[in-house]
Amino acid sequence: QVQLVESGGGLVQAGGSLRLSCAASERSSGSYVTGWFRQAPGKERESVAAISWSGGATYYADSVKGRFTISRDNAKKTVYLQMNSLKPEDTAVYYCAAAYSVQRMSVPTEYTHWGQGTQVTVSS
Repeated sequence: QVQLVESGGGLVQAGGSLRLSCAASERSSGSYVTGWFRQAPGKERESVAAISWSGGATYYADSVKGRFTISRDNAKKTVYLQMNSLKPEDTAVYYCAAAYSVQRMSVPTEYTHWGQGTQVTVSS
């Protein structure tokens, strides 16, 4: 069982940066893939980035490549999403999700555990 809590969201001007954190509960065990997803009002949830347990495999949506970086610290049971050069279209609720096994890191339905989300708002 994996319980996830996101933090680090907020309001930032276009061109700014934020770092989101996704912390797993202390009793979480096992190795799992972690992904970041986002959902803007009136839109479907979309993938942003994902990372394997070892960190050796990562995935980025085309819209964030070169701007966002996903990383993890398994000793701290935390996954990070560093977001640079933010744009107004990045505004959304950002969710982290985990699964012990996925075939496609970008597909939300592959993930079994979800956090409650954190709001990111980028002003123009």
